[in-house]
Amino acid sequence: MLVLNRFVVQPETQDGFVLRGHAALAALAERPGYLSGRLTRAIDDPAHWTLVTEWESVGAYRRALSGFDVKVHATPLLAESIDTPSAFETLASAAPGGEVVVTASDRAADPWR
Repeated sequence: MLVLNRFVVQPETQDGFVLRGHAALAALAERPGYLSGRLTRAIDDPAHWTLVTEWESVGAYRRALSGFDVKVHATPLLAESIDTPSAFETLASAAPGGEVVVTASDRAADPWR
């Protein structure tokens, strides 16, 4: 599962944002089910940032959000992210030089289709 939180950060507040981003990333990294994470900045527009984390499952991510350090260090930062969908399930992947591997969705079937 991929979580992509996007931010627009004014130049005069970027130093503080980076420190808070590091603290959020460290808190999330300590939670069970965390696979990887990174704080990134857009090359073409340095006001645009993302906090990208990967998780074993939706449940692992949701449980991580209840951790004390996450509530203190990550939740306030995540609340500042752009209001767009941020959690994505992996439906296909490929290792370098590898075949595409398709994964079934964890979402319940839509009964209205």
